[in-house]
Amino acid sequence: MLMLIAPTTMFAQKFGHVNTQEILQSLPDVAKANGEIEALQKEKENELKAMQDELQRKMDQYEKTQSTMNATKKQETETELQGLYQKVQQAYQDGQQELQKVQQEKMTPIIEKVRKAIDAVGQAGGYVMIFEDGAALYTGSQCTDLTSAVRAELNKK
Repeated sequence: MLMLIAPTTMFAQKFGHVNTQEILQSLPDVAKANGEIEALQKEKENELKAMQDELQRKMDQYEKTQSTMNATKKQETETELQGLYQKVQQAYQDGQQELQKVQQEKMTPIIEKVRKAIDAVGQAGGYVMIFEDGAALYTGSQCTDLTSAVRAELNKK
């Protein structure tokens, strides 16, 4: 008896799939966040470029005048150049970390909003599972594409 009921229960289950990348790309919140991230990235690049230019200028000056420097002045200048080089390297690393942090801060609430919309569509439609497009190795004709339904859910809010 159980063998007869099990197949009908399996066929009654609903499965869906969504393309979250497509959904995210269509959201104005993502475009705004990306614009802010790009502006910060440009700012960090400009700061880094200014530091690199200063380092290059001082290195050029050192190369021109090192032959006339005494040993003490030469050592001081080399130490200063090494310190500037380390500052450039540290600024680059700090900038990368700040960009990653800002990107995470801006994108996490948006991703959570999409996740809640997927949950709402799944619950409203009685879906057992909703897969990410491309994550399932095979998607049969009985698996519904819910991308537009999730977009509609996001537009309700």
